[in-house]
Amino acid sequence: MKISCWILILWLLLCILASGSLSIDNFNQAFPIIEPDPGHTKLRLSSEGLEAIKRITNPIAAVSVIGPYRSGKSFLLNQLLSLSCYEGFGVGHMRDTKTKGIWVWGTPLELDINGVKTSVFYLDTEGFESIGKSNVYDDRIFALATVLSSVIIYNLPETIREADISRLSFAVELAEEFYGRVKGQDVAFEPAKLLWLIQRDFLQGKSVQQMVNEALQHVPNSDGNKNIDQVNQIRDSLAIMGDNSTAFSLPQPHLQRTKLCDLKDGELDPMYVKKREQLKELVASIIRPKIVQGKSLNGKEFVAFLEQILEALNKGEIPSTGSLVEVFNKGILERCLKLYSEMMAKLRLPLPEKSLQNVHDSSKGETMKSFDEQHFGRHHAKRSVMQLDEEIEKVYKNFIMANEYQSAKLCEALYTRCEDRMDQLQVLRLPSMAKFNAGFLQCNQSFEQECVGPSKANYENRMIKMMGKSKSSFIKEYNHRLFNWLVAFSLVMVVVGRFIIKFILIEIGAWILFIFLETYTRMFWSAESLYYNPVWHFIVATWETLVYSPILDLDRWAIPLGFMVVILVVYWRCYGGRKNGSRWLLPLYNNHKGGTDRPRTD
Repeated sequence: MKISCWILILWLLLCILASGSLSIDNFNQAFPIIEPDPGHTKLRLSSEGLEAIKRITNPIAAVSVIGPYRSGKSFLLNQLLSLSCYEGFGVGHMRDTKTKGIWVWGTPLELDINGVKTSVFYLDTEGFESIGKSNVYDDRIFALATVLSSVIIYNLPETIREADISRLSFAVELAEEFYGRVKGQDVAFEPAKLLWLIQRDFLQGKSVQQMVNEALQHVPNSDGNKNIDQVNQIRDSLAIMGDNSTAFSLPQPHLQRTKLCDLKDGELDPMYVKKREQLKELVASIIRPKIVQGKSLNGKEFVAFLEQILEALNKGEIPSTGSLVEVFNKGILERCLKLYSEMMAKLRLPLPEKSLQNVHDSSKGETMKSFDEQHFGRHHAKRSVMQLDEEIEKVYKNFIMANEYQSAKLCEALYTRCEDRMDQLQVLRLPSMAKFNAGFLQCNQSFEQECVGPSKANYENRMIKMMGKSKSSFIKEYNHRLFNWLVAFSLVMVVVGRFIIKFILIEIGAWILFIFLETYTRMFWSAESLYYNPVWHFIVATWETLVYSPILDLDRWAIPLGFMVVILVVYWRCYGGRKNGSRWLLPLYNNHKGGTDRPRTD
């Protein structure tokens, strides 16, 4: 019973949430899309307005009206949408601002722009310089409207002030960063058309375009004031952006402004009604779908773009073009870093340090070139370039560490192999200086060719020490071992020549060798003195020739060859003498004592 009650409660909660999320059944009204936080320092998204935008599948264009608070922005938007104050955006009559954040009219206007059906949204923004807000908040509102809109209507009462010029610095900086791209390449987003809308009580005198031109002229700065220099730079940039801006004047609709919401078109100033319709046509003629990274946006894509921009603006205390540049360069930076990593991953480590550095420089150059061809921004992109450079260096350090590890691993294996080889050569069954030198040279060559990378120098020093010790130890034992071998060999050949082969010359030669070795060492008290004798050198040369050559390594084949010789001797002793008789070119021992051919005597 308790379980069923909990299920019922959960079902009711889901129904309430579902009904809340689907509660918007009339989009023909204004919705907030951006709201201020309680401190009026940062902005946050509002789900109601976003739902109104997400449902649109056509390309979207946005028209924003910006300007000082209590300057008639909401009323102007209602006029452009042909709505009354009671139907459209809320119009305030008090001293404080009515609109908070950014609002959107839920039903877009459908326009055919160059054959493309476009949904045009109108955005109402919170006025500048109202009481209880920071300049940072106003800057964020203006920055967001600048980035989102296809057309910005800068609504100014009476005239253009110096503060109005300064406020456009963000738009100018965006133009310099994002729109100064090479022709034929996609930009982050196309610039908004700037429409200077000046509402005056009297239209006589200078035209609005003349007022804009005069406002954009340099202010004398004989004292070198930095603030004036900065504003003059903005004037220069706005003059360059002249093709992207339009000036328009609009007279006051009625002298009694507090009653405007209750007046019909017939009660308004005829000149105002005429100019209002011209303004509608002008806006419709300059508006274009919002293009971001080369393509137009539908509702869901527009909301995603809004979220991306809002995150960038809320990151810092003051919104800057640099933060937006970082947002749009983030994906490009990641792709370029991946490109560098893929090029470096093709390397077969270990490599010499110079080779690794050359490949790194080449890959980095190609990566930077690719980033330069794709990145957004000209001035603030330097920070993204620095970030990419830092990330590349981090990846390169990992490759350096991997190269050092692989180099140490390879050189250690080669060093160990050579060390084992030297140990084997120390204990040869038949000592051979030629074989030791051949193995020594082979180890040096293989190590020099195969050991590469940063660890080579360290292991080279270890190799020199190890090989030097091995060679010294081998030379020290070589003559002594050879002497013992020759003594043993002479005695063996005495036995072989006397009892097995019965070759008298072999026995005599063996005795001569044995007597020489023994008497010489006895005469000079040590075997070491023998090693300097020319006869010993001849014996060593003969020994080396017999024991080791490129064709035959007697140390390896001594046992098989000895076994074969024993078999041949046994065979000869058992069968050879009987079949062939004793026909020798050299004298043999005569064993025919008491034979059958001996003459008998009485």
